[in-house]
Amino acid sequence: MWWKFQPSLTARSNRCFVASVILYHTTAFGSTERSARSVARADAARGRLCAWLAAKDGPAALVLTGPPAVAWATGGVAPPVDRTAGVDLVWAVISPSGCGLVTTQVEADRVRDEYGPARHGFGELAEVPWYHSDGFIRAAESLAGAPASRLASDGHPAFGTDATEDLVALRLALSGAEADDLADLGADAAAALEQSLSLWRPGERDLDLQARCAAILEAAGADAPVLIVGGDERVERYRHPMAIGAPVRRLAMAVVVARRAGLHAAATRFASAGPLDAGYAALRERVLAIELEVLTACTPAASYGTVLAALDAAYARAGAPGGWAGHYQGGPIGFGQREFEIAPCQQDSRWRAEPVRAGHAVAWNPSLPGGAKAEDTYIVTADGLERVTAGRDWPTEPADAMRPARPAVLEVGS
Repeated sequence: MWWKFQPSLTARSNRCFVASVILYHTTAFGSTERSARSVARADAARGRLCAWLAAKDGPAALVLTGPPAVAWATGGVAPPVDRTAGVDLVWAVISPSGCGLVTTQVEADRVRDEYGPARHGFGELAEVPWYHSDGFIRAAESLAGAPASRLASDGHPAFGTDATEDLVALRLALSGAEADDLADLGADAAAALEQSLSLWRPGERDLDLQARCAAILEAAGADAPVLIVGGDERVERYRHPMAIGAPVRRLAMAVVVARRAGLHAAATRFASAGPLDAGYAALRERVLAIELEVLTACTPAASYGTVLAALDAAYARAGAPGGWAGHYQGGPIGFGQREFEIAPCQQDSRWRAEPVRAGHAVAWNPSLPGGAKAEDTYIVTADGLERVTAGRDWPTEPADAMRPARPAVLEVGS
């Protein structure tokens, strides 16, 4: 996907830059394309879920209630009405006798018409009144043919077995259609950051830069659960310099976790007014060295414990032993903006032994005090890592060991 901006300047004291967006699709993005991928995604997820259920001695069926699990099982049934909700307005019920969906009477017609449950392998769509507090639970029991106590779920307290971690492990390796959707999302996330920063001029407010980035994502049918924009001393002082309306004159940072059809892609970009000063450039080189080591460790057959050990050692080699404790370090990404997160010191986590496999998506996020940070989303393949947050016409790091080379800091006119 490629974006072109035609900016028009308005004479305002805050030097707000207004931009109109012209969208050119270079990849298929029509309803037919989305539907074919969605069906393929649902088929692949249902196969894994049914196999998991058949191997379990206990749960009679599985009920998925949260946006990540529901989006995975259904192939992206619909955008959430409430983007902050922990419980979806569509539930998926997987049982040995078949699969069904539960939703409210408010949403049922839209889900039936625009999603097509039967086409995605869900034989029944149960409708419940929005005002019945236990309506979803009773409908799930009916579809499963078993009481709530005998059902597994993705952590909903009404059901007997919490299968959250097993479900995360099942979905880590993306199916082909999921990987294709993530690649498209990653391209759109990179475009949002890069086009927004390309239009930044020293003195523009962080809020205006942030609004531009959000607008590009929304126009692509995505949203941003995480969108961090800041600049100058605030970037150097805070790891999360949330936009506050401050003018950005020297160094701009934009961070996004973009979401569409349940999938997430994360990336960070920087722009500067003129060349970077030597001190910051050296700090950035240290962060890039840390990122390179942790990315290099993400190879099939390695464990995430091994990757974490590489991360720990990389900080030490960069002259910041234990520096990972100063900021979230990222990790596997997909249907959660972090599918799981562990620190090198957490020896008892089940995820330390989890093998890195082809199809896993990762977004590591090393940083050091002073404003240096790196982050992109990659898919692990048998031959190495494929960066999905790859933009166009953005400078890259000279002589970078990664191929293709990683994004550099964009130098803009003053």
